[in-house]
Amino acid sequence: MPGRKKPAAPPAPAPASGKTVTINDIARLSGVSKKTVSRIINNSPLVRKDTRERVEALMRQLGYAPDPMARALAFRKSFLIGMVYDNPTAQFIVDMQYGALDHMRDSGFELVVHPCDSRDPAYIDGVRRFVQQQKLHGVMLVPRVSEDQALADMLSEIGVRYVRIAAVALDKPERNLITHDHDGAAEVASYLQSLGHRDLAVITGPRDYRSAVERTNGFVEGLRRRGIELPAHRIVEAGYTFESGIAAAEKLLSSEPRPTAIFCENDEMAAGVYRVALRAGINIPRQLSVVGYDDSTLASRLWPPLTSVRRDTRDTGRLAAAMLTRPTDAPGAPASVRPHLVARDSCQPPE
Repeated sequence: MPGRKKPAAPPAPAPASGKTVTINDIARLSGVSKKTVSRIINNSPLVRKDTRERVEALMRQLGYAPDPMARALAFRKSFLIGMVYDNPTAQFIVDMQYGALDHMRDSGFELVVHPCDSRDPAYIDGVRRFVQQQKLHGVMLVPRVSEDQALADMLSEIGVRYVRIAAVALDKPERNLITHDHDGAAEVASYLQSLGHRDLAVITGPRDYRSAVERTNGFVEGLRRRGIELPAHRIVEAGYTFESGIAAAEKLLSSEPRPTAIFCENDEMAAGVYRVALRAGINIPRQLSVVGYDDSTLASRLWPPLTSVRRDTRDTGRLAAAMLTRPTDAPGAPASVRPHLVARDSCQPPE
């Protein structure tokens, strides 16, 4: 009859029970093109919000998961993010991985890791082989390898996305995640001076680590602004490890007079100071205040709980992964994590 509405077409039948759902099924059932579904899977900004939500709801309903091998063939790259590191602190690396995995959950991306020795002349060739064999989508560069310009140049040369996690700006904003280590150490100087400490010491990381340079400079300059000069013999280089913290603490705590406070540039070395102080019968914090850096899980497990600078390593890994998985046409923006001091029970005014 004239004016009578044409009945709506019946919905397309869903795949039979037990049959693997494909991207073609999702496109057919949702009434969009296969290209649109692909864009939604790959987080492209070129899809309307209502379309994205409708298609994603259908994928969840049908239990559809993209085939990583098929995606790799279609895009000529794997959906793998690499994490390259040369760092002696196990907890730091674990927290960085957890953060990256937090972001990648349900994203279709996976994490692969590549430990290396940046002092080996052939290590850059090793990273090149790793990146090319895995056809990586992008690479997270963790300190200290993030500070190596030759490594960054190699990745640019072969056309691989990367993010450098570093204490200061070393690259374009979209390739750099800044941790502001200088500011974190300066806050330690302010805190210890406010408690009344004037005879202080610092156990540094290796001098060829930019993080160690920035933390040392931040601490020394922070004290200088408050009228305190740190003598050279109160600056002891170590290796960011528990064992190196013990060796540095033995040197500092055997001197006369002993410092009343020690700033350790990571929590592992601070634990070494605790060990030496316990053996020597030096009470923390009554006779010695101790501050660490990183605020790792170790900080709250020591006794007394360690005052430490938090820079949230897990959040750093999460943010670095987000920078690598966002669409290539998304605008780059400066990214950073700001450290701050977490005061616990390892510090008090000097006697």
